Amino acid sequence: MSRRTLRCVGVGAVACVAVLVTASGPPAWSAPALSPLGADHRQVFNVRDYGATGDGTTNDTPAVNQAVAAANTAGGGTVRFPAGTYLAGASIHMMSEVTLSLDAGATLLGAPQGYDVPEPNPNDAFQDFGHSHFHDAMIWGDNLKNIGFVGAGVIDGGGKLITGDPQPGQADKIISLTRCDGLVVGNGLTLRRGGHFAMLINDCNRVYSDHLTIDTASDRDGWNIISTRNVLITNIDISANDDALAFKSDWALGATLPNGNVVVNHAHLKAGCCNALMFGSETCGDFTNYVFNDITITGAGKSGLGMVSMDGAHISNVVYSNVRMSNTDSPILEKIGARGRCGTKPGVGSISNIRYRNVTGVLAGAFSPTLWGQPGRPISNVTFDGLDLTLPGGHSAMDPNVVPTDSGDYNPRSLGVRPAYGFYLHNVAGIRFVDTALRLAADDGRPAFIANGASDVDLRHITVQRGSGSPFDVGLQSVSGYCLRDATLVGGGRARISTPGSTRSCPGRQDNFSLSLAPDSRTVVAGSSATYTVHTAVTSGRPDPVTLNVAGSRTGTTISFNPATVRPGQDATMTVSTTAAARNGTYPLTVIGTDSAATQYASATVTVTGGVDVAIGDLHVADTANAALWSVQPNLQVGSIVNGDRPFAFTAVPADLRGVPWIRTANASRTSTASPLVTFSVNVDVTVAVAVDTRVGRLPWMDPSWVDTGTQLTDLEGTFFRYFEVYEKAFPAGTVALGPDGDTAGTANMYTVAVL
Repeated sequence: MSRRTLRCVGVGAVACVAVLVTASGPPAWSAPALSPLGADHRQVFNVRDYGATGDGTTNDTPAVNQAVAAANTAGGGTVRFPAGTYLAGASIHMMSEVTLSLDAGATLLGAPQGYDVPEPNPNDAFQDFGHSHFHDAMIWGDNLKNIGFVGAGVIDGGGKLITGDPQPGQADKIISLTRCDGLVVGNGLTLRRGGHFAMLINDCNRVYSDHLTIDTASDRDGWNIISTRNVLITNIDISANDDALAFKSDWALGATLPNGNVVVNHAHLKAGCCNALMFGSETCGDFTNYVFNDITITGAGKSGLGMVSMDGAHISNVVYSNVRMSNTDSPILEKIGARGRCGTKPGVGSISNIRYRNVTGVLAGAFSPTLWGQPGRPISNVTFDGLDLTLPGGHSAMDPNVVPTDSGDYNPRSLGVRPAYGFYLHNVAGIRFVDTALRLAADDGRPAFIANGASDVDLRHITVQRGSGSPFDVGLQSVSGYCLRDATLVGGGRARISTPGSTRSCPGRQDNFSLSLAPDSRTVVAGSSATYTVHTAVTSGRPDPVTLNVAGSRTGTTISFNPATVRPGQDATMTVSTTAAARNGTYPLTVIGTDSAATQYASATVTVTGGVDVAIGDLHVADTANAALWSVQPNLQVGSIVNGDRPFAFTAVPADLRGVPWIRTANASRTSTASPLVTFSVNVDVTVAVAVDTRVGRLPWMDPSWVDTGTQLTDLEGTFFRYFEVYEKAFPAGTVALGPDGDTAGTANMYTVAVL
């Protein structure tokens, strides 16, 4: 006897899910019970009795569809596939109260042609083709009840399914289900080579899976669970190229639909290019009450644990516990975006009440774990308890106060290299770190932790590893109400802090000081000087004497302090002196004050007039076929057209590159091998920036004198964002020569040049 009940599971019982409960009480997934919900499926319909051959060459779909129809007509039953290879040369049409059961040694094999054409969908514009159409699949069904896919056999696309948009007769999915109520999948089943999706379900309820294997690493997504409620998944193993296990909510069915009450327990996930365990990016309907426990992730080209709200969804009450990660591009990403790609034109969504417990990661994150909210819509109430991550490191120091430029994309790469090697938090509120360790696999010049534009940030019992060039260890920038207790270094010692513009919210001894500048701007005529007052003050404890330095001076400008070291509470004078050759423009000045326990920053600007303007001249391009498409441009901005032979525009430009002269290149020049590819002249000493497609990376001719700034230019090409990492090098007045992009295969985009 069995009964269905609403059982609460997980840490603090934050999630409830409908599960099958046996008479003795505990949740069960009964292998012999092929029915999803205990319906009486006593009859078995052998596909061979309906004409299936199992010889691997005869199209057995007509026989399978006859067996499915017979089982449905009988009021329910199991369609059995004995050992053999059954060619699915056309779409199998699932019906209610039917379970497909594949014996050990049975394979349902895909074909290159013969499948149902994609049905029309008036909502095509709101998600990609694969999410919008469902009939172009090996197996599809709509508005079904109590169905299943079980057994020790294999459903294999055979390398014949399409990973992009299929032509009529082609399929891009193995299993495609819409509006289903009661689904069982697993019991030893394997899905292999699924095309775009091994399995896609949309608007389903009561989904149960145990011992399911999905091996589609040569194709794309594993399992997309869209707009679905009441899900229990146990003992799942997915190897995918795109997202492995993804929870989404799109507009394919023309409505905002709810999601939630989901438990995933005992999962092994691996994603090639993309995300292992993911919320989004399609996020129209809200998500609430999810529990993930005992999750092993062995690869992710994007996020190990990814969560984005791009289309107005409110994501809340999610628990991750006992997670082990390795080889992820970013171990953890939470991001709120403002894409709003839904029919209701939604506003900005939210992410709140998320908990990570006992999460470990190694080789975890070329891109730092990040929480990124939106102005006025912070990510809120997130707790990390027992987190231990070893990050790759290996990056040089960069300005820790520069906030990454947001292109609007959800890819972890979209924010570029973060100013922290560990966690970077922006626009967040109510964040807790307890018993957290951040370690380095290689030396790094960045701090371990930065929170920026935040409130109520609490760090207790944290351990961080310090890189040799790091200016501080824990940065709290414009944080309203922080508490930092027991922050130590790997190997012992006290972590150094930086707290510009921040206020503390808990008592306890902490040696700290503040730094400020007055006025916040000056104008100086080239050849003269201007002064600022540097104020220091004790904010807590007994800080040591503070040594003053500066970042941000330009050609023809020198900066000095009198005195250069002050006791907290004393002032100093900063003098900005310029020569007649000083560069015209308005430039940021960042004063840095350092003692043994803290590093603080204060910012101002200086405007130089009567000096020299940068001029780019004598542009020569060795790629003669495309040279006419190159041009010198005066003012780099968001909206500037990237190439002379393409219509795409920049969507994100780092602050220090905005307004500078630049060179619009020809994308077709990417395949040129001429060296140098381009030469031009500059009238003064300059810094040249070259923004290189991240799919190409640092170019062979860029020696160590080219500094990776960690910032990016971004453009939007159709529905794809492209990212260009900015490398910089100082050049004297005269001729500048740059080498080729060298993308002879033509798989990426040509670089862009800017001069500052």
